[in-house]
Amino acid sequence: MAKTSRRVRSRPTRTRRSRPSRLRARPAAQSAPPSGALEVVLATRNPGKVRELLDLLRDLPLQVYTLHAFPQIRDLQEDGLTYTENAISKALAVARLTRRVAVADDSGIEIDALQGAPGPHSRRFLGEGISDTARNARILKLLADVPARSRTARYRAVVAVATPEGAVRTFEGICEGQIAAAPRGSHGFGYDPIFLVPEYGKTMAQLPMAVKNRISHRARAMAAARVYLRQLAIGETTVASDQ
Repeated sequence: MAKTSRRVRSRPTRTRRSRPSRLRARPAAQSAPPSGALEVVLATRNPGKVRELLDLLRDLPLQVYTLHAFPQIRDLQEDGLTYTENAISKALAVARLTRRVAVADDSGIEIDALQGAPGPHSRRFLGEGISDTARNARILKLLADVPARSRTARYRAVVAVATPEGAVRTFEGICEGQIAAAPRGSHGFGYDPIFLVPEYGKTMAQLPMAVKNRISHRARAMAAARVYLRQLAIGETTVASDQ
C-alpha cells in the first residue's frame, strides 16, 4: 500500500537586523576584540586605503571601524592647500562626530616635470568622478616627450591622528620613484600602475602587498603614527596637539 505523503509548509526565514560592520585590526584567527581596546575610526571609504590601513594596524590593540559604520557622516571635504591641512580637517571632523580617535590621511603624487603637480589635488585631478585609468592616461600623455631621466616623481602622505577632545598629531611619509612609460600591474589603486619604484624595477601596482606596505609613502607615515596609536591604546601618553 502506498504511503501518503504529508505536505510540509515552509516557514518564512527570519532575517536578522544587520549591525554596522566593524573591521578589526587584529589577526583573523582572533574571534573577539581584546578587552579595553582603543576604538579607532579610519576617516575614509576608499576600499584600497581601507585594505592598506587595516594591514598596517593589524597587530595593534585597536578596534577599528571605517566610515561605512557611520553612514550619517557625509563625504569629507578636502579643500585645503596642503596634505597636512586636509588630513587634519578630516581627522578632527570624524573624531568629533564619532567621539572616537580618528585616523585620516591625505596623499598624492608629485611629478617634477609637472612642477610638483598634481600634488594635493591628486584625487581630484581632472575633476570629480574621473577614473584612475583616465587620470593615469592623462599623466602619460603630458609626459610623452619627457625622457626617463626627467620623469622623477614621489608619493607623499600625511597621516593625522585626532582625539574627540580636539588634539591632533601628524606624521609624513615619502616614497621616491619615477613615472613609467606605460601602466603596469593590477594591484593597488590610484597612480600605482604608473609609479615605478627603481630599486625593484616594478611599478607600485606590480609589487606584493607585503612589499608595498613596507616601502610606500602611506606605510612610512603610518610607521610613525603606529607608535603614537600604541601609546594611546595602552595609556602611556598624554594627549597633546602638535597642530
